[in-house]
Amino acid sequence: MYINHVSHYVPTERVDNSYFENVNGLEDQWIFDRTGIRSRSKASKDENTNTMAVQAVKNGIAESGFLPEEVDLIVGASYSPYDTVFTIGHAVQREIGAINAKVVYVSSACSSLLNAMEVAEGYIAMGKAKNIIVVASEHNWKYSNESCAKSGHLWGDGAAAMFISTEAKGEKSGKVLNIYTQGLAHLGKANNSVYLRPGDDGLGMPDGRDVFINAVTQMRNAIDTVLSNSKKEVNDISYVVPHQANGRIMANLQRQMKLDDGVIFSHIEEFGNTGCASTALCFSQNIDRVGNDDLVVFTVFGGGYSVGAMLVQY
Repeated sequence: MYINHVSHYVPTERVDNSYFENVNGLEDQWIFDRTGIRSRSKASKDENTNTMAVQAVKNGIAESGFLPEEVDLIVGASYSPYDTVFTIGHAVQREIGAINAKVVYVSSACSSLLNAMEVAEGYIAMGKAKNIIVVASEHNWKYSNESCAKSGHLWGDGAAAMFISTEAKGEKSGKVLNIYTQGLAHLGKANNSVYLRPGDDGLGMPDGRDVFINAVTQMRNAIDTVLSNSKKEVNDISYVVPHQANGRIMANLQRQMKLDDGVIFSHIEEFGNTGCASTALCFSQNIDRVGNDDLVVFTVFGGGYSVGAMLVQY
């Protein structure tokens, strides 16, 4: 299974930390010190989870080597849907004319992207798909309560797409060596530390400390698992693309793994937490830094809890 191209879409509007001082009483430096965020992306009134997903795919399909009619599977990933029936995958199918595609929707909080990749892996293994679009999109601002002092300042909007096939296409294709995912609902305060309950405070994170503790531990464990499964070591890694949840989580991960500066890709300072789209979105923005034979590891952690990692050889 190869990742032939990655593309993204981010709304143009940015909301700086200063906005929240009058909304939930939090100051710019206080937010930055605890999250690494200085601004976050916000969809316009004319945008939603579906439109952002469609734009992310349109931004990359020409470079992917795919013809729309060749796409035989679209896997959408999101926890903040615009429509739970006409999902982001259906919107992409309709807008690009992928008339021969199956459509699947996956939701497992911020780890949904790698679960979607695993679905793609399964369809390939069964011989039911060869050219796949995995698209992740989040409209966090639609669901979040900006006045919440615990989490209202965390969220950003955006989308990203990965173009997957059974053959390498194009000048920069990465071979997926291993994907690992795991549900962790039995740990800590998984049932309440992050939630999205429409009509009941929306998207919230009342216990960020529990999320932090488990995310740091489990993201590292997931990396160790895919490395072991592929007979690789930490020193073999060229780049790490973590879920963009919190700057301190990423800094802690860097210290644990004794990684040099620049190895971890991050954009959280400008875009905030864009949910399950964040890893692919950040990777799309930094893929020009990846060279031949580079080994890239993705690692994610989602509320609920769930974790995953993916190892890709370029």
